[in-house]
Amino acid sequence: MRALSALSHRLRNAAATTALACAAFTAAAPDATACLPPLPHGPDTAVVILGYGLLPDGGMRPELIDRLRAGYLEAVLSPASPVIVTGGNPRAGVTEARAMADWLIARGIPEQRLHLESAARSTAENAELSAELMTEIGSRDAVLVTSADHLPRALALFTAAGVEVCDTYTPDELAELPTPLPFGPLS
Repeated sequence: MRALSALSHRLRNAAATTALACAAFTAAAPDATACLPPLPHGPDTAVVILGYGLLPDGGMRPELIDRLRAGYLEAVLSPASPVIVTGGNPRAGVTEARAMADWLIARGIPEQRLHLESAARSTAENAELSAELMTEIGSRDAVLVTSADHLPRALALFTAAGVEVCDTYTPDELAELPTPLPFGPLS
């Protein structure tokens, strides 16, 4: 099972890399042959992006923005998948989930795709409350997006909460892609 998961992960990374390289190649040579599209997840698979503590003024820390960039790429590659942003811990009246949703919306992810889990105060609660939300919206499995050093614990907690994690994605994997990624307007 673990080998199959690792293979799936490598295939998705290869598909994303190929798609981005093909897009850059096609832009440079408009008459080039079309490249294969990435392998997206469907509507039964939720993209779950884990929060990270906000600054006292409600702003986002670089670690959270990195997670959002990885989640944004997964959302773009899987346009039929719902996106769950999870995290409570409000600062200056803003929860992690709300700040994350606003960031994604500002970069073109449709608001109707987003599902906010704004009550969790820990990774264990992220897992439990996201599992409940997944049941409500009809998702059977999830792509888990978090930081590389947080992934083993998050994966264990989501699995314990009954979430079938079919894939994972971390910000570190963005560095492996051959071209810069557009993340929409920065303001």
